[in-house]
Amino acid sequence: MSTLHEGLLHRNNFHTSSTRSWEATSGIGWHEPTPSSLPLAAVRALSVVIPARNVGYCLPAVLDALEGQHHRYRFEVIVVDDASTDATVAIAAVHPIVTTVLRIPERAGAATARNLGTALARGQTVLYLDGDMVLPPHVITDIAARATDTTVLVGFRHNLPYDLHQGGRRVLAEHPDLAADHRVVWRPPVGRPLLYTGITLDKPLDGRPLDHTHDFLDLGYGRRYVDWDLPRMVVTALAAVPRAAVLEVGGFDPEFGRIGWGMEDTYLGACLIAAGLLVIPLRQAVGFHLDPPDADRQWQHKLASWPATLARYWDLMRCPAPSGRSRAFMSDMTELLHTCEVLR
Repeated sequence: MSTLHEGLLHRNNFHTSSTRSWEATSGIGWHEPTPSSLPLAAVRALSVVIPARNVGYCLPAVLDALEGQHHRYRFEVIVVDDASTDATVAIAAVHPIVTTVLRIPERAGAATARNLGTALARGQTVLYLDGDMVLPPHVITDIAARATDTTVLVGFRHNLPYDLHQGGRRVLAEHPDLAADHRVVWRPPVGRPLLYTGITLDKPLDGRPLDHTHDFLDLGYGRRYVDWDLPRMVVTALAAVPRAAVLEVGGFDPEFGRIGWGMEDTYLGACLIAAGLLVIPLRQAVGFHLDPPDADRQWQHKLASWPATLARYWDLMRCPAPSGRSRAFMSDMTELLHTCEVLR
């Protein structure tokens, strides 16, 4: 039986026909913000799943932005609190845009939090949104209008240091910059191994992963752009996936959360690509990522666990591609839900 890694070698990412078909039907560009007045023949039901761990410093802005979306249709917002020690769960429990609040009693990691949210979701499409991501008002419509059963829609993030976004929301009224995401403009280090592949560059590189891969088209069949491949482009800080496909591959691997930080979204991306889904970027879907006050300390802590999570990822890539796991996934999540507190 072939491995997940081998399966990716046989999957293309030729999404041009999908994007052009949508443009012809809607009359607007794939990467253009979607007007709320656009008549939509088929809008998919959408569930926003937010894993939250000590994001009280920014969660009000994140939820306010969801409440301010120019979307004409109802969508649910599920916040899964991962045993926060601050006001995160209290904020979520009273915000009017939130439909469900779940609290995990002991820290389990973002992968488990997203799995629980996915199990509870009723929408055909699940939008994974980090608890520190503030969206412009058109993004929910952009995603709901373009989502299908066979696509992973990927958005981007513009990082804002804590001192810049605290003390006033003026900066959040501005347009986030697509080029602020490392998948768009990338300046890798020289003379030391890159995080993902271990490649060491001997001279500076003006990296443009999104442009140089033609919106990820050229990353099919397991190809790479230096330290980037197609699964690594699936960043669930802002990504929309068909719920049924996530269940079919068994969701996020919860072991990543127990080990440390990183790679659970890359692994889910690999599973979905192996199952035949296309990964398509939305250049207009850019959110502000709001740094915590101790961002540098948190980043160093995350990097310390990176070797272990990367090793877990490659161990899984040497296993067969997961499939047929919907029933087992829902059974596991139902059992786990019994240990959680439902606040809303």
